Amino acid sequence: MQNTNAQKENIMDSKETKPNESSTVNIQGHIKIFDPNTKEVFIDKRNAIHYENMSEALAQSLANKNLGYIYQMSFGNGGTSVDPTGVITYLPPNSTGQNADLYNQTYSKVVDDNSSTNTDTSRNNLTVLHTSGRVYTDILVSCLLDYGEPLGQQAFDNSTNLDGEFVFDELGLKSWNGSASDLKLITHVIFHPVQKSLNRQIQIDYTIRIQTLTNLSAA
Repeated sequence: MQNTNAQKENIMDSKETKPNESSTVNIQGHIKIFDPNTKEVFIDKRNAIHYENMSEALAQSLANKNLGYIYQMSFGNGGTSVDPTGVITYLPPNSTGQNADLYNQTYSKVVDDNSSTNTDTSRNNLTVLHTSGRVYTDILVSCLLDYGEPLGQQAFDNSTNLDGEFVFDELGLKSWNGSASDLKLITHVIFHPVQKSLNRQIQIDYTIRIQTLTNLSAA
């Protein structure tokens, strides 16, 4: 009996010291589009995560392969359709398939503040936000569309054409996959059309939250 009890204690000790291999990672995205001068908020909603591309991006980054990091914010006008009566239909976000992309990309900006192609790192950048003891970390992606960009935009934000090139209704973050022409879509969001015009700036604050799920009470 003594040997049996000792064996049971050894088994219990073995179970208690076994490493936790069942923890998971949850990734969420939230986008806020607003006028930084008037503070008018145009869009405030969550986005879709492309989990396959995101998982690869995280692995490439953790493995120090100089791949997978957020490089570009892309804008498009193909996320909605409008019928003759003015009813807007929202298409589903593209979140499957490694070659997924925006429906119709019409503009983009580099937000990687370590890139030489980023011409204004003070207003287009990535910030890592973490509080000690928390089980999540945020990446704040900031992007400003200034008065003079994009080239070819209309003078005023009064367009009745919701299919205009710079009447944006979709947006995505893309990760570096080797070159500026080889990027992977890691998030995609569809929203009510927002026109970019010469008479106003538009600020985009895009938050990606990465959270481990071993201790949700600490969140």
